[in-house]
Amino acid sequence: QVQVVESGGAMVQPGGSLRLSCVVSGSTSGLFGMTWYRQPPGKQRIMVAYVTFQGTTYYEDFVRGRFTISGDRVNSTTWLQMNNLQPEDTAVYYCRANFHAETGGPAYYWGQGTQVTVSS
Repeated sequence: QVQVVESGGAMVQPGGSLRLSCVVSGSTSGLFGMTWYRQPPGKQRIMVAYVTFQGTTYYEDFVRGRFTISGDRVNSTTWLQMNNLQPEDTAVYYCRANFHAETGGPAYYWGQGTQVTVSS
């Protein structure tokens, strides 16, 4: 069994910062990276950034320069540092744990999400 738990969501004012955390527990062998997604109210879930434990990171254009993703394989944890938050960043943020499956392809596990609200 794999559990994925996000934390750190809150309400902040525009220009503020938050740091989200995501911890994977259970059977973590094969875990090779983690991805953050977000789902704004009434919209589809979209990717925000990902990190592999080999050190690769990727950011979507709408967060590049404001958000920083990092990961710790030993503790199966990833963080998303979010700076200069804007109202359009309001969303439920989800963490997805990315595994190499025994079948050879990828396997994904999702957390339940953490709410980020940016409002004055």
